[in-house]
Amino acid sequence: MKLGILGGTFNPIHYGHLRAVEEVREMLELDKILFIPSGKPSFKKPELADARHRFKMTGIAVKGSPHFGISDIELKRRGVSYSVDTLGRLTAQYKNAEFFLVLGIDAFLDLPSWKQPDKLLSLANLVIISRPGFSFINLLTSPYLKTVHKKTMERLDKADVPDFYKSKNVFLCKITGLDVSASSIRRLIRDGKSLKYLLPDSVESYIISNKLYKGSEK
Repeated sequence: MKLGILGGTFNPIHYGHLRAVEEVREMLELDKILFIPSGKPSFKKPELADARHRFKMTGIAVKGSPHFGISDIELKRRGVSYSVDTLGRLTAQYKNAEFFLVLGIDAFLDLPSWKQPDKLLSLANLVIISRPGFSFINLLTSPYLKTVHKKTMERLDKADVPDFYKSKNVFLCKITGLDVSASSIRRLIRDGKSLKYLLPDSVESYIISNKLYKGSEK
């Protein structure tokens, strides 16, 4: 089984997350995408909703999709969550799976500061997806992509349709650029503005019902 992994705070989950991995799933012919909401991230995040809320919102968003699933593996872990530890546990849980860890360009550039990045690369294929405000050409500074030529990165940056390039166990994926961010959604909530077409209606209903991102979480 080819299993895609998308971790994150999902604070809240939105269509940017969902559309990105749907395109990756189709391009790389993955069998399933597993969403893994973080329990306690290794870095501080502003306005971070309680882990149980973020897990429930993510579950609501992926419900009904035969290709999407959710795992509480990081919520069950005590202390800080690290990707390398999570992948180590997943390999024991899914013994016959080939893993594809999905990261934005910005996250991949930060990989040298992660816990045991070399071990991480041995546990999973890395899928680097385009992100608004970042270019594949920025990856020339990464110590982990010495085999990818500048011209390839430039071609992907100029592509106006989803496309990808494979180099050993790293995939560069140009996806549809949906400039949606969780921080902008939280700002709209504080300002009392509409969230329509930014995230699933069911997720918006959950946010409203639980008064999230307004300083009065339940």
